[in-house]
Amino acid sequence: MISRRSVLKGLLASTLAGLFVSAYGFFIEPVLRLRVTRRRIAPPGWSGGPLTIAVLADLHMGEPFVSLKRLSRIVARTNALGADVVVILGDLEAGHPFISKKVSMEDTAAELAKLAAPLGVWAILGNHDWWHDRAAQARGGGPNRIAELLRAAGVPVLQNHAVKVGEGSAAGPFWLAGLDDQLAIGIGDMVFRGLDDLPGTLAQITDDAPAILLAHEPDLFPKVPDRVALTLSGHTHGGQVRIFGWSPWVPSAYGNRYAYGHVREGNRDLVVSGGIGCSILPVRLGMVPEITVVEIAG
Repeated sequence: MISRRSVLKGLLASTLAGLFVSAYGFFIEPVLRLRVTRRRIAPPGWSGGPLTIAVLADLHMGEPFVSLKRLSRIVARTNALGADVVVILGDLEAGHPFISKKVSMEDTAAELAKLAAPLGVWAILGNHDWWHDRAAQARGGGPNRIAELLRAAGVPVLQNHAVKVGEGSAAGPFWLAGLDDQLAIGIGDMVFRGLDDLPGTLAQITDDAPAILLAHEPDLFPKVPDRVALTLSGHTHGGQVRIFGWSPWVPSAYGNRYAYGHVREGNRDLVVSGGIGCSILPVRLGMVPEITVVEIAG
């Protein structure tokens, strides 16, 4: 027979466990932890030499979760990785209201300008970079304030634009194509119009050098042709809560299919970064903030 004392002990243990998990998910994992996650891949469409890409996604700047001081440490750690190229996959603005102190986008851009890599530092925009730009929302399009701040700080922003880089490097020449955001402009209650132009961007690729696509949301991956060796995305934060490789909620029409990590479908490769910050709620559990390093085999 179960005694009253045993029941009380069980309830106390459950309560303490719940408090610990809550404290960890809200105050420890999203604020204090950071890891480097390496993805070693050999895309069928990659014809160049070895290439290392450092990926920063979804910073969602704002104290106490991602302060300017924390960003400075992230930048220093990213530079220490010695990647050939660094890409910033959008969502610099905070994605939740639980901010004790805002971090200006001017200061954020200046800190990101300290990133360095032989083949350059390149950025794209995320949905929150558009949603928080009220003037752009009223216009129904650009120019975008964060894009202008990044460019002024010396960080190129690819908005439906492809550039050829890597000439003379071990990787050889390749194309870096960056899309504008797929959920950029609000046109109704949770209805958005994208500013992305995949066909127009890929049309700028003029030779047979391999191509890497930067797209904030991974949901366009089924539309990406085999011509693109690798697609890099963020946006999902790995679901923020991830249990045994599964997330109960993912901001994607495909659920867990493109929630996190390396996905290969046919001859197409996708890597989704877990990112740094949080959206909706400032909680991470089983999804440690990360700098993603993609190592492409030559």
